[in-house]
This record gives sequence, structure tokens and C-alpha cells, in this order.
Amino acid sequence: MRRRDFIRNATVATVGISIAGNVELFAQKLEIRKIFLTGGGYDLKTIKHLISLTGKENPKICFLPTPMGDSEAYINKWFEIAKELPVQPYVQKVFVTSAEQKTPFEDTLLQMDAILVTGGNTLNALALWKAQGIDIVLKKAWEKGIVLSGPSAGAICWFEEGLSDSRPENYTAVKGLGFLKGSNCPHYHTEAERRSLYLKMVEEGRLLPGYACDETAGLYFEGTQLRRVITQNTTDKAYKVTISKGKVVETALESELI
Repeated sequence: MRRRDFIRNATVATVGISIAGNVELFAQKLEIRKIFLTGGGYDLKTIKHLISLTGKENPKICFLPTPMGDSEAYINKWFEIAKELPVQPYVQKVFVTSAEQKTPFEDTLLQMDAILVTGGNTLNALALWKAQGIDIVLKKAWEKGIVLSGPSAGAICWFEEGLSDSRPENYTAVKGLGFLKGSNCPHYHTEAERRSLYLKMVEEGRLLPGYACDETAGLYFEGTQLRRVITQNTTDKAYKVTISKGKVVETALESELI
């Protein structure tokens, strides 16, 4: 081969590798970061909507029951619900020992199409996730395009903070993972003190402005932008709570029935 032909071919090969690498990086950037949360339960309708967000016909959905202390009752309920759905159900416990968990949490969670976090104690769940490095894994999952979801504690955890019953006696502010900006308040009209206390704490600056949801109302985010508001009935609603001229403002969001 002539020297000039070798140089030309080597240059073409290098350019080809560079383009392939850039295409791969571009594809990675195209992954849509998805979070779908509700104010309360995770019934059949809600999970069917979650399934639709994965874009898969038979998605792998991992149940993460840390806020409920890996409750066997909740785990059993998940597998019962899953029998009626086109899903491959998994569960990832956190209360485990090295004898019980032979693989890193990351190996399971990053193979999923969606991760469903239960309600329960937000404060305790976050502490355990951080101790085990699961907070980092969940961020990787989000960046990879795995749908993150959950009701109640499983909704608060994705925000910077939220109004929670995680501590004894009173509702208090708790810190979340911070994937979504602002705060979150679930069970907005179900629990008598929630709404009034949330509005008061936002107005006083003890909680960041954010979103509140009734039981079956849900919010779907792509990246950090709210893309869709859903509900199962006309009574349950979702709200955006902001501050204007030092006063709290509650705005009901337009929603669609599922």
C-alpha cells in the first residue's frame, strides 16, 4: 500500500470511529428522564399508566418497598397486582445481608424499565438509600431513561423536599433526592391537616413552592418539566403551589382522566 493511501484510509477509519462515538453519545443524551408520581395509591389503573410510559409491551418493573421497611405484605400485594398486568415483576429489598444479596443493587435496578417506590416513611427510606448508595443508583436509573414512580413517600422522594409524616407527632419537612425542583405534598385533601399546613409552610418559607396531589391525581415529568397531569376522577386534583408578593397561591392544574 502506498503511503498516501495508507494515510487516507487511516484518516477515514479515524473519522468513522469519531462519528460512531459521537452518535453513541448523542443517543445517550436522547434518553428521556421520566418520573411519574401520584398522591396516594398504586392500583391497576395507575400501574397500567406507568406501563405505558415505559414504551414496552412487557416491561420489567422493580418494586422498591424501602419506605415500608420491605414489608412482606406489600411485596405480596405487588405480586398479586402484577398477575393481572403485562409486566415482569421484580422486588428489591434493602434490609438484606451479604448472605441474602449476592449482587450489587445496581445490577438489578439498572436492568429495569421502571422502578416503583412504595408509600411509607420517606425519611427512613432516604437514610437507608444513602447508606447503601442506592440514591446514586436511582440517579443513574433516571439518567438512563428508566421510569421512576411512586405514591406518597414514593412521590416526595424525587423532589428537593416534601411534607411528610415520617417523624413522630407532627408533619414536618423532609429532604428528598432533588431530581425534581421544589417540594411535594401527597394526600392533599385526604388527611385533614395536610393542605393547610403545606400552604402555611410554603408561605412562611419553611418549604419550597411545589406540587400537591390528591390520592389518584398524578404528575408526569420529562426531565424537570411537568408534561402531563392525570386523575382517575373529577374530584381528585393536582395543584401547583407558588408564592406571589409574599403570599401563597394555590392553582388547580388541568388534568385528564385515565
